[in-house]
Amino acid sequence: MPLPARSDAYSVVDADVRRDRDAVIGLWRGNLGDEARFESKYDWFYLACPWGEPLLEVLRHEPTSEWVGVAAIGPRRMLWHGREIRAGVLVDMAVSARHRSLGPAMMLQRKVIERATSEFDLVYGFPNPKAIPVVKRVGYSKLADIVRSTRVLKHGAYLRRIMPAILARPLGRLLDGIDRVGDAWRSLRHGRRAAEWSDTVDPRMQALWTKSLPGDGLVSVRDATALRWRFDEGTVPQTRYLLVGTEKGGALDAWFACETAGTILHVRDFWPRHAPRVAIEALVRAARRERHVSISVQCTADDGALSAWRAARFIERDRRPVFGKWRPAFDAAVASGPIHLTPVDEDE
Repeated sequence: MPLPARSDAYSVVDADVRRDRDAVIGLWRGNLGDEARFESKYDWFYLACPWGEPLLEVLRHEPTSEWVGVAAIGPRRMLWHGREIRAGVLVDMAVSARHRSLGPAMMLQRKVIERATSEFDLVYGFPNPKAIPVVKRVGYSKLADIVRSTRVLKHGAYLRRIMPAILARPLGRLLDGIDRVGDAWRSLRHGRRAAEWSDTVDPRMQALWTKSLPGDGLVSVRDATALRWRFDEGTVPQTRYLLVGTEKGGALDAWFACETAGTILHVRDFWPRHAPRVAIEALVRAARRERHVSISVQCTADDGALSAWRAARFIERDRRPVFGKWRPAFDAAVASGPIHLTPVDEDE
């Protein structure tokens, strides 16, 4: 049962990323995610970030002098209207069960935001439903929705959920055949692209970013340094990159950072930002060759980012909000700008 919240019973203090590693990981236990990955996640995200150490705040219960909560903001390189801004992602907020009332959580969030004001032009986060009231109370507003869409490749696996296998199997094969014919026809109309897999960030991905025009919206820098740290050196399951161009070994038109989970191919990031349909069709063909049952992708919900995916028969499944807080000088101008976010913009 939570303890009664009194303002004089708690304080929020700055923590040291290196000195307080074990104490912070201790606060995570029982409150956040997969405990088996805590140490490797901390060493990667907090100690090896190429853009500096995260801001780290802890909540202290004064009567016992115990640390009972923690929150951090990790630095991110982002572009807005073509110029680089200082951005930070709110991560790893946790409050011990006995102190999990609105008051202590608000104190922690307010201190994090107060400290971040001098460091960042934008602070953003992906709060779970229980945390949304807290982030709203401390001044965050909704920036966009992250939309999860899927493309079915093997229909039989889905049909078996709603009908007997004896019917689902032949009907699934029929739908798969129709799907392949449609893909072949679209390839004739739109042209085909060569696709090849890479287990590590390819130098051509840097070249594609260098020649790209990110536009006037909000987008993370996707150069080789960022991608290697985020994927090749990160703690998530192995990422493979589908490289798409006019010919194998040549310059790239697009790439997709993918993770396999069972029979599903998850697209965790992609570039160029609007993923032209011809590149998405190359992704579909590559996933089908590897016998995936479906493809899943997540990105923000502006029409430009989603139109090519919809045209390639990706169907929206669900969405979740992204909240942010801009420095006052940015508030008025940012409202009309597109926002391009994917799972790469989270902490894992």
